[in-house]
Amino acid sequence: MSKVIVLGAGMVGSAMAIDMTKNHQVTLTDISQQVLDTVKQRCDSLTVSRLDVTHKEALQKTIKQFDLVICAVPGFLGFETLRTIIEAEMNVIDISFFPENSLALDALAKEKNITAIVDCGVAPGMDNIILGRYNETMKLTDFECLVGGLPKIKKWPFSYKAPFSPIDVIEEYTRPARYVEHGEVVVREPLTDCDYVDFDKVGTLESFNSDGLRSIIFTMPHIPNLKEKTLRYPGHVEYVRVLKESGFFSEAEIDVKGNKVSPLDVTSKILFNEWKLGETEEELTVMRVTLKGENAQGEIEEITYNLYDEYCKATQTSSMARTTGYTATAAANMFLEGLFSEKGVFPPELIGKYEACFNYFINYLKDRNIYYVKSSRVM
Repeated sequence: MSKVIVLGAGMVGSAMAIDMTKNHQVTLTDISQQVLDTVKQRCDSLTVSRLDVTHKEALQKTIKQFDLVICAVPGFLGFETLRTIIEAEMNVIDISFFPENSLALDALAKEKNITAIVDCGVAPGMDNIILGRYNETMKLTDFECLVGGLPKIKKWPFSYKAPFSPIDVIEEYTRPARYVEHGEVVVREPLTDCDYVDFDKVGTLESFNSDGLRSIIFTMPHIPNLKEKTLRYPGHVEYVRVLKESGFFSEAEIDVKGNKVSPLDVTSKILFNEWKLGETEEELTVMRVTLKGENAQGEIEEITYNLYDEYCKATQTSSMARTTGYTATAAANMFLEGLFSEKGVFPPELIGKYEACFNYFINYLKDRNIYYVKSSRVM
């Protein structure tokens, strides 16, 4: 039994901490004691401790007492927190999904002789792991990931609820989207190239460009076509584009009755209540990963993995927390069991390439009733 510390007691961080208590001694930390007390009521075997990760010395002193760090802090804190953890010579699993390039810390991780597994959620995360495995067995030409978290009940006008802060969702709608086409990186506005796609159990969803490829652009440059698109209920994109084009997402301050305000701050405040996911509100996660290329027999084959997951009533855990968090706890347990021990910074595609690691993820999630259903066809 190892000693594990989880940084961040949000929806995903708390789900991971509770999951890890099945096999390990776990301490959950957060800047908010109130949040920690609430999680503690759900899992008595958890130890909770208030911690501000921006206090570098306190963070390093605290984590030194553990065998492994799991980092689930907000994205804007993620990169510096990860750097601090690595400088403290601590192995770490990170799902803070910060905008910076995690591979910039690879040399530091190798120097400190530690393992840092990053972006280990559902997407980025499991889609990378699937890509990494089939990159070993096929000569891939195409990779596409369609993914979205959605409320089960659609409420007009947006038909959307965010399992995290609206400002993080708006970032997804404003950050230029990168994808790879015919070997060239293409940069497009987000919310473009909308398509309707049908999914079992959900029906028709709308897909649009978003900047979700992250490390894959750098680690898989030999694959000529790489794309990730976000999924929403039909109509959502049009409403969001109206807000965006009208200036509601602008950070430039405007004068309102003598007060300087940012439209983005006001929009986020309004949308917080509109998009806030209730603690026991039912939602779902849907993902489709499609890979195409030449298989070992010289045939052109298309492999598809479909995920459909719902809020778990038994544990009162959201689907987004389950599919994101349990991928990370799979990585944590896999590392603690000695299945992966290479040193450096590793996005999931560099771990999924190992068949034993790939199978570990699939089976770990299956044990928690999260199923990636595979189908294939020779073209």
